[in-house]
Amino acid sequence: MFEIGQRVTVSVPGSTGNVGPGYDSLGLALGHYDDLAVTVIEGGLEFELHGEGSASVPRSAEHLVVRAMRAALRAAGVEELPGLRLEATNRIPHGRGMGSSASAVVAGVLAANALLPAERVLDGRRLLQVAAAMEGHPDNVAPSLYGGLVISWTGTDGYRSAPVTVHEDVVPVVAIPDFEVPTRLARSLLPTTVPHHDAAVNAGRTALLVEALTRRPELLLPATEDRLHQPYRASAMPPSARLMTALRERGLPAMISGAGPTVLVLAADRHQAQQTEQALEELVGHGADSGSVSWRVLRLRVDGQGAKLERHPQQIQG
Repeated sequence: MFEIGQRVTVSVPGSTGNVGPGYDSLGLALGHYDDLAVTVIEGGLEFELHGEGSASVPRSAEHLVVRAMRAALRAAGVEELPGLRLEATNRIPHGRGMGSSASAVVAGVLAANALLPAERVLDGRRLLQVAAAMEGHPDNVAPSLYGGLVISWTGTDGYRSAPVTVHEDVVPVVAIPDFEVPTRLARSLLPTTVPHHDAAVNAGRTALLVEALTRRPELLLPATEDRLHQPYRASAMPPSARLMTALRERGLPAMISGAGPTVLVLAADRHQAQQTEQALEELVGHGADSGSVSWRVLRLRVDGQGAKLERHPQQIQG
């Protein structure tokens, strides 16, 4: 079924989940990419890994990309995992709330699907089911798959997502700290119930956020107010919580990216992006309010296309 020398490459954008008030429902694709090349070899697994997390991830069948490939193949009715050589360049930081695990899952699922014969290839809907099932929710894998802003939900027929085009003026700026917050820890801090008023506020702000991101970016500051998850998770990332609050007090639409601890500002335009960078320079660039934390600031873009896959001519193995 698999031919020695088959090769595919995938470039997958990072993502931010939750997006302010959009807890477990909104995701946004960020123009910061992991690149993967997969080649079918005679047997076994070979790895050439570079970049973020490359020193700590397993070089075995437990590697997340390999696990995602196996899941996609099984969904297509294929139990056999061929010999594989994985070459990865990772730029998305791990454990920072920028969708690193989702990008790995999407890369693996798409790569495996591209290696399948035509009669077994999974359609887009089934690809989403496989990827979201591995992540446990679709709000990060969906934007990495489709690009842009993606509204996701779970229905009786599985995971569903609706991509939405983001206004061209919106500029994401991230401040990435040098510490991690495990998603499991961040989720454990959430209460089982919340006040009805807070839920109502978040519902209104989430609706407003879709309007702000697609048509009226000047509304991003009120639209990114959240009462469902960020206040409860602040104790797991005090420097991030302080930085987010300081930026919002300056009129900048800051939030925790995903489960944190990266701080994300969705600037309404390039001018506000410059204001954000200047504010971050003042707040953390010279150590102010940062304690022992080191921050990396990046101006990104919203990725509007999602993952890109390319099939390459079969290579002769020597």
